[in-house]
Amino acid sequence: MGQRGFWDEQQRVAKLKEKKPVLQRLSESIPWDSFRPLLDKGYVHERKTNAGRKRIDPLILFKMLVLQQLFNLSDEELEFQVNDRRSFEEFVGLGVMNSIPDATTVAFFRERLRKAEVIEELFEMFEAYLRSQGLQARGGQIIDATLVPVPKQRNSWRPKAWCKSPGTPTPA
Repeated sequence: MGQRGFWDEQQRVAKLKEKKPVLQRLSESIPWDSFRPLLDKGYVHERKTNAGRKRIDPLILFKMLVLQQLFNLSDEELEFQVNDRRSFEEFVGLGVMNSIPDATTVAFFRERLRKAEVIEELFEMFEAYLRSQGLQARGGQIIDATLVPVPKQRNSWRPKAWCKSPGTPTPA
């Protein structure tokens, strides 16, 4: 197999977009800017000066919460998946050159929305948009393969033979 070039990557992206994945369909069909008034209400950030890092767009963080709910992800797993999956990254509105909000930022954002008592209203609004298009959100799951160490059996050959012999009492 030869070296892949820029056009190969463009063809791969085009092929993925032809398949109309769920997240692309959501991006195109939901008027995301209609969530801004509620998000701004729940994400008030008073700054004393303009120094420091710029605030992350609350719409990006809300889309991350939507992904978290749709795919049943923890905060840490959400951060990983948005970093790892192109479809997640594009859905949230970030590109390769943007930094992805970390798990702590997402948790603080969710807590701010909860304290402002707008989080339920935001998700009800999201579900209403889905229903208006004849859709229903069903929580999915990304299967996570985890490798765990198996305990080693430390019995020598004699105890093993004794355990397997007929007439060995079985534990109660």
